[in-house]
Amino acid sequence: MASDRSSSSSSNSHKVHIFGIRHHGPGSARSLSQSLASLQPDLILVEGPPEAQALLPLAIHAEMQPPVALLVYAPDCLENSVYFPFATFSPEWQAIQYGFHNNIPVRFMDLPQAHCLAMKEPAASPIEEEPQENPAPTPHTTLGISHRDPLGWLAEVAGFSDGESWWEYMVEHRQDSNDLFKGILEAMTALREELDSSEDPFDKIREQQREAYMRQTIRTALAQGKERIAVVCGAWHAPALVNLPPAKVDAEILKGLPKVKIEATWIPWSYSRLALASGYSAGINSPGWYDHLWTNFQHNSEQVVIRWITRVARLLRTKDIDASSASVIEAVRLAEALSALRDRPLAGLPELNEAIQSVLCFGDPLPMQAIHQELIVSDRMGRVPDNTPMVPLQQDLIRQQKRLRLKPEAKTLELDLRNATDLERSQLLYRLTLLNIPWGKNQYSKGKGTFKEPWQLQWEPEFAVRLIEAGVWGQTILDAATNYTRHQANHAKDLPSLTNLVDKVLLANLGEAASYLMTRLQTEAAIASDITHLMQALPPLGNLSRYGNVRQIDTQIISHVVDGLITRICIGLPVACASLNDEAASQMYELAIAMNRVITLLQNSQYDSLWHGVLTQLTNQSGIHGLLSGCCCRLLLDAGVFSSNDVETHMGLFLSVTNDANQAAKWIEGLLKGSGVVLLHDDRLWQVLDNWVTSLSPTTFDLVLPLLRRTFSTFPAPERRQMGERVKQNSSPQSPTSRNNAISHANLDIERAENIIPAIAQLLGISLK
Repeated sequence: MASDRSSSSSSNSHKVHIFGIRHHGPGSARSLSQSLASLQPDLILVEGPPEAQALLPLAIHAEMQPPVALLVYAPDCLENSVYFPFATFSPEWQAIQYGFHNNIPVRFMDLPQAHCLAMKEPAASPIEEEPQENPAPTPHTTLGISHRDPLGWLAEVAGFSDGESWWEYMVEHRQDSNDLFKGILEAMTALREELDSSEDPFDKIREQQREAYMRQTIRTALAQGKERIAVVCGAWHAPALVNLPPAKVDAEILKGLPKVKIEATWIPWSYSRLALASGYSAGINSPGWYDHLWTNFQHNSEQVVIRWITRVARLLRTKDIDASSASVIEAVRLAEALSALRDRPLAGLPELNEAIQSVLCFGDPLPMQAIHQELIVSDRMGRVPDNTPMVPLQQDLIRQQKRLRLKPEAKTLELDLRNATDLERSQLLYRLTLLNIPWGKNQYSKGKGTFKEPWQLQWEPEFAVRLIEAGVWGQTILDAATNYTRHQANHAKDLPSLTNLVDKVLLANLGEAASYLMTRLQTEAAIASDITHLMQALPPLGNLSRYGNVRQIDTQIISHVVDGLITRICIGLPVACASLNDEAASQMYELAIAMNRVITLLQNSQYDSLWHGVLTQLTNQSGIHGLLSGCCCRLLLDAGVFSSNDVETHMGLFLSVTNDANQAAKWIEGLLKGSGVVLLHDDRLWQVLDNWVTSLSPTTFDLVLPLLRRTFSTFPAPERRQMGERVKQNSSPQSPTSRNNAISHANLDIERAENIIPAIAQLLGISLK
């Protein structure tokens, strides 16, 4: 039962009941529910942002499914925002549920975020930055018991490794709530007398301001005549709310605080974001396990262990790991035996993990990683009602999610772009990506069909803030993506940036933005003089042709731009390839390979003629880097423009002993990089290369060996093995000249050879007549 402490006057000692809880603790939530039912308060005060007071009734809406969070933000500075997460096992959530279901007023009593955000340094606006992989949200960090985690001190004294394991043992597995909150209050009072809540002066002042405002809220409730006030707060704050100092003391602490305009809404949250590993300082290590504890303790606490191990067994079977019923029984027995040996009232997660790894995983720790990710933490995502206050852009996204049957959950989705619904899904995901909301990540199918498009969907809670922020560009996803794309086009730094943007815009089917971008692209291409920029700009445009029929994209809007780019590249490439060092030649090699891929993809005879013409010119150009010359020969051979004889001729010229050995090795790299099939199936090229290698002096060989080794290391292992066997067996056919040279240099005794010929002829049955 909660402890009754006097406020500033003894007459109020029986009216205020302090419940110090641990945020997101099922044991705290269960004990709090029991205590509230026993107390039957006439007012419940909960640690939370007062600005969200009007949103509290939505907590009992039928469509509200935790985990969820209150998002509080400054509309004039959207990056200045904060989250207040709740799980179904959060004590605050259960206090809210109890109050509304029993017609008891519930109020938030923490320091208003209008003051907190006014004192917070805003970060850079994410809409103007490059998309981040998984940026961490900024939940309300002070929802934790304290910044220094006083539970850690109690755990150390009690012999536990950390505060969470101590709390789980002392509270989460507790069968009754008798004197629990009294004990918590006494422990926190002792800790506050010995410890400062924070070493940071700013945090310490903020904590004093928060507690002063909480006391002011309690005074207001007492002045309104409330007789049984339940105060639900973080355990660390409980001692500060027991005895109320004179009101003027708190008024002085709160005097002159800055203030900004604030708005609030509910958003879906996830267990992965509730976890401590996400960076949330009030997070927990095992939200999925706590959810299991809460659900099963409500029905039958004796089944907690059995049902958990059964869930683990089901998961392991989906991973093709044998988990029989007999093994489940043995794991349950082992977990219970371990808890008994350790004098625990119930097998906790450590005992369960040890039993599961020993029995179900056969001692292998690897399956435990999947168990931790999918069950102990879990990827469960909450849901909020449709009538939750939202900006128009959020509402439009929800409408499209419903129409396209796309739920904000983690899943793998393979779209068939021939299907109208899947095509619209793809376009929506690309539009969101343009708005820096990467709900889906394209996995790039390895199949041959261009109509298949695999996506990995993962909704992150912070996307809600980005949606609100993107609302400045339009009230629908289409309008916002179009307007923001035009804004990006106006600020593009170079031609490749523009063409990459065109690629995304056409995939997102933003017709108006595409037309604007093409105008910008033509302008930039007309004045661009850097051939490398032109070559970098071409591939995204060329790749769009593969989506022309499936995506219903009008590729004519880019064809004239592609014409101009290819023509200018082919005219300027010989000059751009002159006198390049190794680094510049490597960059040009990659660009040439990409360019050739685009030319092949476009299947245009005029483009082929221009491209093959400039490649032929480069192979004959004096002073060209060996890597590029060899590359051009290989591309012309693959295209059927060069025959093996042509390549052999160029190879012989470049591998001449009069040429630099390093450049010769570079030429070989350019010819063979990535594939040695041309050597394996062309004996003449093999022999030319063999003759060149054997003609090198030992000193020169030592110099070029690292270059050759690097080239041959790019070949697939089977090709390298075949080459090794061929060298070992000396199976390459020798030309007549080679054989004559070998014979002429041999030291043969002709007279002795003639004496043995009759005997050999007799053995072979050959007549010498």
